[in-house]
Amino acid sequence: MPTLKYYVWLSRRVGAIAAGHVLRHFGSPEAAFFAQEDEYKNVEGIDKSDIASLCKKELTTASSILARCTELGHRILTIQDAEYPERLRNIYDPPIVLYIKGRLPAIDEEPIIAVVGTRKSTPYGMKMSEKCGYELARHGLVVTTGLARGADTAAALGALRGGGSIIGVLGCGLDVVYPPENGKLYEDVAACGALITEYPPGTEPSGSHFPVRNRIISGISVGIAVIEAPLRSGALITANRALEQGRDVFTMPGNIDAVMSAGTNNLLRDGAIPLTAPIDIITEYADLFPLKIKTDRVEKAPLDKRLEREMLATQEKPEKTTEKAVDKPPPVGYIDVEKTALSLEGTEKTVFDALRKQSGRVHIDDIIAQTGLAASDALGTMTMLEIEGYVVSQPGGYYSLPGS
Repeated sequence: MPTLKYYVWLSRRVGAIAAGHVLRHFGSPEAAFFAQEDEYKNVEGIDKSDIASLCKKELTTASSILARCTELGHRILTIQDAEYPERLRNIYDPPIVLYIKGRLPAIDEEPIIAVVGTRKSTPYGMKMSEKCGYELARHGLVVTTGLARGADTAAALGALRGGGSIIGVLGCGLDVVYPPENGKLYEDVAACGALITEYPPGTEPSGSHFPVRNRIISGISVGIAVIEAPLRSGALITANRALEQGRDVFTMPGNIDAVMSAGTNNLLRDGAIPLTAPIDIITEYADLFPLKIKTDRVEKAPLDKRLEREMLATQEKPEKTTEKAVDKPPPVGYIDVEKTALSLEGTEKTVFDALRKQSGRVHIDDIIAQTGLAASDALGTMTMLEIEGYVVSQPGGYYSLPGS
């Protein structure tokens, strides 16, 4: 318990990236807590605002959080616990603390699939999300989703109907139900699996929380299924995070003139795995998780899909024609960067201006250093700019302007 108090303190003082740098430097949260200001200056990857925050040594908030978790029956898992998933520990910015309600499965041993989509799903999207959740759960795969309105809710309901385990990843405290109408769903998910979050009890939902939590959804998964998403969607952020983390991305095709399928169709164009039915996912992982996935009701594909893709990849690819390059629409925001900068306000403008003053890719740590923002604020703002189409994320924590 004493050690746990310092983990909670560190998680509330700085963002996940900075907290990781601090832990690697000092070896433990206790050592970080008792360090002096001059010692913090030797930690690579943190800025002045992080150092100022770390110098605040009060533990009252951490103690209150621990007491509230005990009262609610919520468990806390730290990044140095043996039970902490390796999948999540190995991403670029893992949370150093997870709050858990329910029974978390042994994530590294499970075929976990994230089912995500837009909050404004069409009836088709809702139907396919529920069907996907149902079939995956019925065949022994674990479904994870964000429990947001639309596709997330439909997938969760399908997984519950399929009798499988499910993990809900929240962008708020475990004791805060969002959206409000999902209170019963929260309880059902916790009873059949687990609710997890990096935010302590009492944390209200915030626009910047949800894109940031998406890295956890993809981080605990072996693959994600994007059912329906417009060009600007949190589901596409999850897909990008999944690709950065080396996860498989499955995408369900939609009509070429359907606004809610524009983002998913773009994913297919860029090489996502076509998802025409849940069996595409089930057979993909059946051989990797033979003791978990139930294939007695599934007709095995004549050729393993992974092998088939590898064979196709070895074939010579035709060169892209000039016509294709001309027909491809320009990236969102590429034409008038100056006008975009004038339209932004607050931290979004601060972060955007810092990015556009440099050419090519810029690392998030450089943005933090230039703006003086806390790491969590800079990362959350950058993610919101990405959703709005003003920036593009690159592997390894780099960002650039669209088309640069």
